[in-house]
Amino acid sequence: MTGWEPPAYPYERLEPARRKAAALPGGAVDLSIGTPVDPPPAGVVAALASGEGVGGYPPSVGTPALREAVAGWLAGTFGVDVGADAVGVCVGTKELVATTPQWLHLRRPDRDTVLYPAVSYPTYAMGAELAGLRAVPVPLDERWRLDLSAVDPADAQRALLVWVNSPANPAGAIEDLTAVAGWGRARGVPIFSDECYVELTWQGSPATILSTGMDGVVAVHSLSKRSNLAGLRVGHYAGDGELVTFLREVRKHVGMMVPGPAQRAAVAALADTAHAAHQRETYRRRLARMAGLLRSAGASVDLPAGGLYLWVRAPGGDAWAWTEQLAGDLGVVGSPGDLYGPAGAGYVRFAMVVPDERLDLVAERLATLTGP
Repeated sequence: MTGWEPPAYPYERLEPARRKAAALPGGAVDLSIGTPVDPPPAGVVAALASGEGVGGYPPSVGTPALREAVAGWLAGTFGVDVGADAVGVCVGTKELVATTPQWLHLRRPDRDTVLYPAVSYPTYAMGAELAGLRAVPVPLDERWRLDLSAVDPADAQRALLVWVNSPANPAGAIEDLTAVAGWGRARGVPIFSDECYVELTWQGSPATILSTGMDGVVAVHSLSKRSNLAGLRVGHYAGDGELVTFLREVRKHVGMMVPGPAQRAAVAALADTAHAAHQRETYRRRLARMAGLLRSAGASVDLPAGGLYLWVRAPGGDAWAWTEQLAGDLGVVGSPGDLYGPAGAGYVRFAMVVPDERLDLVAERLATLTGP
């Protein structure tokens, strides 16, 4: 008798394309994973280097200074009033996404279903699987937004939580968070809103589900993209007082703690809006530049409503074949869309996370291919 076998990590399937791209002079331009490459703010590095907070165990829920900083950032960014007692800190948001279903199932053992976008970050489904729960994808509309009207009523009755991601990875959609929150409240289903790309909103103003009220909702945010601090693993969540308190207490027992120096650095990052604005414009410029290059390579490309990814229909419809072609011709490595769910087949995602000179290299290779 065998137990659960972990599947291959999705991005490991791209190794053949990476090897092909790496063989070109100048190497691969890897746009497959959204890992930041730009330098973090100097003030954040200085706060980290101070060494304060190294000696003792950091509070799992977050230091008072960090939770107050999060509350201040939420107020300044969205105009929402969230007390520090309704804020928690996590070791990067991926671990929160992956572990929350198992904790909530302890709270509601009568519910066994996690609803998540049909094309989305793979960890939403994996979190349900790791908890031994049902992962049920929610169909998307023609704008890549949740179509909650398509959820089977039986699945809604069994739902432990709904994940929503806005702006969305990979397609960049902006969700109607008021409608999503209303759907959850009408059915008593908590909504967890992953808003890690919110400061990269290109159409309209940045929005949080907390603007609809705190009842039954939790917003999840990250410093990884905003401040280029993916290596520090600092995220935070806020919202419904009962849900946040439950998660904070459970996580204490598990020992989920962001290191003290990282919490101190996060306070400095949240207080600095100038670097976030600069990073936003950097991503905007890279998105436009790469979109132009892909158009020159024969693709039809729309800029996203939000986020740092281009979501592009593969010419000819075969995303894996196009990925291999781009790797061999331009040294560009993208992520075929079925890595984000079967409904993403035929698309390729490109993360704008390489320095500008790497895009210069793509332009040079493209010019060589197409000629004068």
